[in-house]
Amino acid sequence: MSGKGDGTSGHPAGHPAGQGAGASRHPLDPLSAAEFRQAAAILRRDRGVGETWRFASIELREPDKAALAAWQPGGAVQREARVVCWNRSDGRVYSATVSLTDDEVTSFARRTGVQPNATLDEWHEADAMLRRDGRMIAALADRGITDLERVLFDTWTYGHALVPQEHRSRRMGWVDVWYRGVAGGNPYAHPVNGLHPLVDLNRMELLEVGDSHHVDPPDTMGEYAPRLVPGQRLRADVSPLQISQPDGASFTLTGHALSWQKWSLRIGFNYREGLVLHQVGYHDGGRTRAVAHRLSLAEMVVPYRDPTPDHYRRTAFDIGEWGLGFMTTSLERGCDCLGEITYLDAVLHDTSGEPRAIPRAICVHEEDNGVLWKHVDQAAGAEVRRMRRLVISCHATVANYEYLVYWRFYQDGSIECEIRATGVMVVTNFPPGRQPPYGTLVDERTYAPFHQHFVVARLDLDIDGTQNTVYCSDSEALPVSADNPYGLALVQRDTPLRTEQQGKQDYRWSTQRYWKVANDSVRNGLGTPVGYKLVPGGCFPAMFDPRSPVIRRAEAISHALWVTPYDRDERWPCGEFCTQSERDQGLPVWTARDRPIEDADIVLWYVFGIHHVTRPEDWPVMPVDTVSFWLKPDGFFDRNPALDVPASPGHGG
Repeated sequence: MSGKGDGTSGHPAGHPAGQGAGASRHPLDPLSAAEFRQAAAILRRDRGVGETWRFASIELREPDKAALAAWQPGGAVQREARVVCWNRSDGRVYSATVSLTDDEVTSFARRTGVQPNATLDEWHEADAMLRRDGRMIAALADRGITDLERVLFDTWTYGHALVPQEHRSRRMGWVDVWYRGVAGGNPYAHPVNGLHPLVDLNRMELLEVGDSHHVDPPDTMGEYAPRLVPGQRLRADVSPLQISQPDGASFTLTGHALSWQKWSLRIGFNYREGLVLHQVGYHDGGRTRAVAHRLSLAEMVVPYRDPTPDHYRRTAFDIGEWGLGFMTTSLERGCDCLGEITYLDAVLHDTSGEPRAIPRAICVHEEDNGVLWKHVDQAAGAEVRRMRRLVISCHATVANYEYLVYWRFYQDGSIECEIRATGVMVVTNFPPGRQPPYGTLVDERTYAPFHQHFVVARLDLDIDGTQNTVYCSDSEALPVSADNPYGLALVQRDTPLRTEQQGKQDYRWSTQRYWKVANDSVRNGLGTPVGYKLVPGGCFPAMFDPRSPVIRRAEAISHALWVTPYDRDERWPCGEFCTQSERDQGLPVWTARDRPIEDADIVLWYVFGIHHVTRPEDWPVMPVDTVSFWLKPDGFFDRNPALDVPASPGHGG
């Protein structure tokens, strides 16, 4: 990742980002363009990775906590890359560890019965292949479609159980076909229903045309670009909104190290999780106190709850199959972010191992967020402080959907993770008559299927150290008694989670459940353990029969919380290889050992998201649907840590 300073239109550039001339290398710095090339070159030289091979993923193998604790600034940095590659000629998959420091392969192991993540190169190659295939051309012509420039072939991966038996040994993709009503129009407004080709992605060969049924297309209006919407007139009463910081932003970014007021952390990025936050700490009492070792989004499962022929295969693992990093798109000044902005570029790779830059992949800026705290005393008058927050964000385009990811840091020690979903819904046309009951009518003879977005956050918290315990915290109303004659008594029950089986938790609205991570060996000034609580948001049940292929592949979504002991190689809650997977090889396998998690170095896996019962108002482009959760100090401080925030300039209170 490299960086460059930039600002919104009409404002001076923000703080410079990236490796400055005096910045030293850090063990957690993302791989550079040169390191991507080096990792690929070492494998070609030493393991015969040749022309028929593809690189599915190359990423930094992050040092473990002990190595990071022992490292000193300016000291030697041991750099390793973890690589997954495969040979298209025989389908064999290998995972490798490459020492970039020592210029050697330290491990190279075949992985049987798995398929690597899908790649952008394959998506584009499948599109080009289908455009040339005479059978596809004929199938489209049979529907009156002859202008292939307006056709979109959108290749999806899918689960083992849904792949036809005769193709299960292949690397498979199934394809949605869409058609733009006008040049430059919205392809997702015009599905070519009943046409779903099956392709061999290694041979890049059409196996089956997949022509099951025809639906005469209705007369829909699915355009959202103003120039294409008939009679569209833009609002004339929207005055410009300018965000200005004449003295510049109050954060500092040196290399990948970010500091803002009392917060400090490091920004990382990889192909799968996209944005990663490392070594999050809060300066308090003359020292930096640890809050989190690593925060990221580790999986996103999107099942469509529609069993009809156009949708029964439609379950996406947007992180495990495609990668939020690979899908990250460049941000635009004055549109995606406002204010005094610092952008960071990201560097990833293609299937040849060549680096690929994503300009302006990450935005860092400050925002005003209303009142932080206030009280009006009849004698002393008003004291009020405005809230400011630091925002680190990135956006990913996954086919028709957009995911906007925000990590926000607050002056009171709180952290918020927010996901915004927008973009264009998948829709289906149906013949005249009764619409299938699995979606909402959004246009003429057009419905949008109900679906769900399950996001799994991986939260490696280290609250004042690595020896932590998770408590399940429930509110309980006591019954009327002699001591509680009016039924007012409310108590809080904290139950320690001691093993991984106890760490499988579900949200309870009736008790306003949350989970607290405490360090029982460290006490605050009041004599109670320091801690942070996970405040749930966007919790909903999976609503699947256990026999469903979706739940078999993504058992991780069956609970709102899982807790495991720290293991730097346990990173993927639905397993490392989700493409064409049959069973979840992640959380259910790890937690079956029922390891102890009390007074231990632990990782929380929080499952949240959007239960999308579609609306006409979500069409033709969806206003953002927002979901978030919070990490809030709970005994980490002795009192409100934001008492020292100064009043706004020009105001005494």
